[in-house]
Amino acid sequence: MASSLSRPSRRLLLAGALGTAALAVTGCSSSSDASSGKSKRLRIGYFAFPSGDLLVKHRKLLDKALPDYSVSWVKFDSGASVNQAFLGKSLDIAALGSSPFARGISGSSPIPYKVAFVLDVAGENEALVARRKLGIKDVAGLKGHTVATPFASTSHYSLLAALDKAGLKASDVKLVDLQPQAILAAWQRGDIDAAYVWLPTLDELRRTGTQLTSSKEIGAGGKPTLDLAVVSDDLIAKDPKVIDAWRKAEAEALRLLKSDPDGAVEDVAAELGISTADAKAQLAQGVFLTPEQVASADWLGTEDHPGKLLDYVIDTGRFLAGQKQIDAAPTERAVRSAFYLKGLPDGLK
Repeated sequence: MASSLSRPSRRLLLAGALGTAALAVTGCSSSSDASSGKSKRLRIGYFAFPSGDLLVKHRKLLDKALPDYSVSWVKFDSGASVNQAFLGKSLDIAALGSSPFARGISGSSPIPYKVAFVLDVAGENEALVARRKLGIKDVAGLKGHTVATPFASTSHYSLLAALDKAGLKASDVKLVDLQPQAILAAWQRGDIDAAYVWLPTLDELRRTGTQLTSSKEIGAGGKPTLDLAVVSDDLIAKDPKVIDAWRKAEAEALRLLKSDPDGAVEDVAAELGISTADAKAQLAQGVFLTPEQVASADWLGTEDHPGKLLDYVIDTGRFLAGQKQIDAAPTERAVRSAFYLKGLPDGLK
């Protein structure tokens, strides 16, 4: 138990990042910058998870907005891997959960990135499911059982919050660190009793499992999680106009989710290799803000007036520190310095 909960040092994270960076640079694009005739590159990390990101990617909105750039998309399985890639300087922009973001900006050597957009708010698309045949009816019933989740992810954070609310400590269950595909394999083998994970793996577990709680329920109880988008400090310093173009593309995608739902479903289905029926069902489980809401006081806010997201990240850091997942919570000053709000809200129009 103790070994599975131990936290790797920044040195070990950086070592892992070098391998991730190598894969990202060599495996994310079918053509190099040189062969495409484009002098600049933009490396974007994303998840195979229903969001506006998939629309930006599928419709090549950034390629159209930035014709001088070679845009490459790098798929990741969890926020922990994204954090490692930023340490290895192999990403410019990436999707990242609010919990791994809070981890990334903690400590004396914070990862050099800043949150610049909100992709979605976790809802029923992340949840805790127990094997149905075990007869477990609530979170408290997990005591003594084996529970898997990707460590350092929003699901990990929500699992800890769910256990805490149920009066359990992390040590009351056997926590196992597994990525989504490994969770599905372990579930099919019968190696785990429950798991907190996101779509599409989540839907597979629901077929033979009982949902005990979801991120929507946990968020309503005061501990929301979000899929954020972060940009590297290097990109902010070198080419902030690229960030403006990227934000506009993401804002367009959020509008398309509402104005062209059928087209959005087709895009997501094509990107994930699933049926349109499954894509529609998965999109329905997420909570997608409008661009106006993203830059509102309720969420990201503006340069002069940061929104409530600032408090959410501070609270997340404090909770993780209390759970001994990080050594110390990031200060309010550290969190504020990790927000890039220049250009909001006008930059989303």
